[in-house]
Amino acid sequence: MSHVNRRTLIAGASSAAAFGLAGCVGGQQQIAAAVPAAPSSASTSGSPATTVIGAAGDFGQMYGPVQDGKFLVAAVPQSDLNPAFRRTRVAYAGPEKPGTIVVDPQAHYLYHVQEGGQAMRYGVGVGREGFAWSGEAEIHNKQEWPDWYPPKEMLERRPDLVKQMSQLQSGLGMPGGPDNPLGARAHYLWHDGADTYFRIHGTNEPATIGSSVSSGCIRMVNQDVMDLYQTAAVGSKVIVLGNAQPTHSS
Repeated sequence: MSHVNRRTLIAGASSAAAFGLAGCVGGQQQIAAAVPAAPSSASTSGSPATTVIGAAGDFGQMYGPVQDGKFLVAAVPQSDLNPAFRRTRVAYAGPEKPGTIVVDPQAHYLYHVQEGGQAMRYGVGVGREGFAWSGEAEIHNKQEWPDWYPPKEMLERRPDLVKQMSQLQSGLGMPGGPDNPLGARAHYLWHDGADTYFRIHGTNEPATIGSSVSSGCIRMVNQDVMDLYQTAAVGSKVIVLGNAQPTHSS
């Protein structure tokens, strides 16, 4: 039996993210204005232990090629996705209501809480050091094959990206498609009516699942983010846990 324990929730972004360094989307508004810092007395809530019930299907069914409109989602090489991070249904003992999304960055898991004390668990990639964040948000809107608008700060860090950009409807960016870093689907996270500039989105780099390499966004295998897209409603609450060490239950 495996256990996942709740840690202190910090309702704020890291100092790096607060200055607009998230890499999912452009915009000059400071993220700190959208996700306020938590008080220093933030408390730790109970431990939602999880037990594996079973995989959602065999690897070929879950991660084979998918024709999605005019785009083909490539099959995930089995060697690129650690079995620990494959889509799995688990028993879920946390206090969250069905429909809530809980992200555990340390374990690299995303839980979509369901009825009957269960959750669908997905492996994710999260922000690297200096780009990690935690707090609460909600899914403001969703998009299939989203365009990518990297922020000015990212283009300054990565001038090699500029040649891949073109002028789109909302500014300098990359149109949606199989080569786009946002992958096949994106869920846009807002807090108190303001865009946090963080996303839950797909990736064309499945080998990065289970690691901390992004500029703050939560990345998923394209087949997994498409599965989540079908079941996660606009308005759903999203909780990203903090980085304190968990206390494992026996």
